[in-house]
Amino acid sequence: MEGHCVLSLIDEYGYSTSSTVTISKADGIKWLTFLDGLGLNKTKPIAQCNRGSVCLSASTYNITLIGTLEILTDPDIKKEMWQKLISEYYSGPEDPEYCVLRFNTERYNLFFADDDPVILVLR
Repeated sequence: MEGHCVLSLIDEYGYSTSSTVTISKADGIKWLTFLDGLGLNKTKPIAQCNRGSVCLSASTYNITLIGTLEILTDPDIKKEMWQKLISEYYSGPEDPEYCVLRFNTERYNLFFADDDPVILVLR
């Protein structure tokens, strides 16, 4: 798949920080989930400020999502989202350091090549 997905958060000093992420599951653009670990670079800022942005981009489109994040530690959700590719970092879905980040979209900006940008608000 062409393109990138970048998650941007506000750090403890009030600055924007961004990192490339992989979406583990999504409901269109309504919500997206990412796999992470408690106490790492993404979860620390979310505990202080849960607002963020996700940008999906490629040569023919740019989709910017604005919303809030949740840190999910429910055992059933962790088990449902578990992927073998993270087994080198976590012992399994029961690992207490493993968590799921859920991004809930509140509004978005869509741009497709040769089109005018569109800004819509989810209600």
